[in-house]
Amino acid sequence: MFLNKLKTGYKVKINYNLIITFVGVAVILIFAYLANQTPAKQSITIGYSEDTVKAEVVSILEQGTVQLGEVNQTFQVAKLRVLEGDYQGHDYTIEYGKNYIYTSDYLLKPGEEIYVSVGQMPDGETSIIFIDFVRTNALLILGLVFVLVCVLVSGWKGVRSLIGIGVSVLVIIFFIIPQILKGQNPILISLIGSIFFLAVTQYLVFGWTLKTHISIFSILICILITGIIAFIFVDLAHLNGMGDENSMYILQKFNYLNVKNLLIAGIIIGSLGLLDDLVVGQTSAVIEIYRADPEMKFTQRLKRAMNIGRDHVAATVNTLVLAYLGASISLFLLFSNSNTPVATILNFNYLAEAIVRSLVGTIGLFISVPVTTVLACWVVDDYQRLGKFVRIFGPLLNSSEAHHE
Repeated sequence: MFLNKLKTGYKVKINYNLIITFVGVAVILIFAYLANQTPAKQSITIGYSEDTVKAEVVSILEQGTVQLGEVNQTFQVAKLRVLEGDYQGHDYTIEYGKNYIYTSDYLLKPGEEIYVSVGQMPDGETSIIFIDFVRTNALLILGLVFVLVCVLVSGWKGVRSLIGIGVSVLVIIFFIIPQILKGQNPILISLIGSIFFLAVTQYLVFGWTLKTHISIFSILICILITGIIAFIFVDLAHLNGMGDENSMYILQKFNYLNVKNLLIAGIIIGSLGLLDDLVVGQTSAVIEIYRADPEMKFTQRLKRAMNIGRDHVAATVNTLVLAYLGASISLFLLFSNSNTPVATILNFNYLAEAIVRSLVGTIGLFISVPVTTVLACWVVDDYQRLGKFVRIFGPLLNSSEAHHE
């Protein structure tokens, strides 16, 4: 009788779906509030300039082709109406692709919104320049498709995962970033913030179960090891955190920040996302093996779970390598015609940082498999010990995951 409770979990009286709904509404309201806030003017502007505003394409007045060097491209003369800022409601004419080579084959369309820079010239004339296309609607549609697919496939667990993502983002925005800007150690703050949103997201998705506790404890062990490895090799490789061009802006505006520590903090947070998936999957594998045969010996259960873990981590690492290579195709193209030796290329700061970041994260993945497997196998190995853990820390699985045999 008690063994069945260990295998299927106790019934939870708390209505988790109601709690999740309240948390989800709160997260949505916070994001809505943030989206409607207008940031204060800053002394340094990153990306678009301060006079960049939205404008609507009213009509296309002229369209033809122009020869710019060796490139023959289509140009347009369009009538625009500024939608915001000091020049809101004013109409202007803009030349698109007539005096410069653009990097895409997109053309302006009537009714389309774009970003333009509007300013006053020294002679009093108004200058208007095309800056970029407005991508907000496309990103919003993609986000809605993502949410829809997540909910349709995973049900309430998908909803909990989405809320967990929102909580993670809010912790980064409201805790990690403000504390770092106040001059706190980025590594320590990232660890504290990571532990917090890790616990919140895990319990939201999987509930107050022994499986969740095992996963969180395993991730904490692995992230600490990964952080130590990152600290050692960032120092050993003499990396200073300046491989990212954003670091130059950071130093201009916040010269008291240690960008080297920011690099390590970024590795820690990035590794956490990778570890989350692998550790939870490995914990589930051990628990399912236990539920299939509770009498199996520790060594047998460990071997079977490690076989699953090896396949999982091998596939995950392969995915990561392909993702990094795919994101670096332009970089490889740039170096393909260079006579610079490979060893010299790898020594470039931004490339060395990317290599250290990816390799340290991958090492953390490999470490997570034996750590999680040993811990989970030890928890379920002894019947009496497991019974004590269940009484203290809750059921092995939540009721939605446990299937009665």
